[in-house]
Amino acid sequence: MPRREHHALVAPGSVLRQLTKAEASRLAEDWLAVFGKMAQGVNTKAYLWHAFSADCYPAISGDEAVGQYRQQAGVEFVVLSNDRKQAFVTDLLPESSSLSDFYVFPSNLAWTMAFTHEDGWLGPLLREASGLREAGSR
Repeated sequence: MPRREHHALVAPGSVLRQLTKAEASRLAEDWLAVFGKMAQGVNTKAYLWHAFSADCYPAISGDEAVGQYRQQAGVEFVVLSNDRKQAFVTDLLPESSSLSDFYVFPSNLAWTMAFTHEDGWLGPLLREASGLREAGSR
């Protein structure tokens, strides 16, 4: 019997496009290029969000992060699993997923929200990319 691939769920909203493992891996590389370039010595292999919890990049956390996250507008949002194997595009700003640790961001990586298994203690974490990229690299 062929193995069925698990597709993550998201709420609210619907999954518009499921991306391949190669696309998910590339998204993780892009994410690290923006949000993890100062994270030398930090174990981002285990959790990408360690770049924020280790104070490499200050991030807003907890209720303040959720409040600012809910103000983000867009037509589509990318959701990336922490294991870098799953990614999909959704039509609404997700607040939960069947994934344990996941990241939400627009396709231009202008900001990111990290939903962690440590939510309430370390997370959720919101960070804007402004000031992190060199001029002209957008």
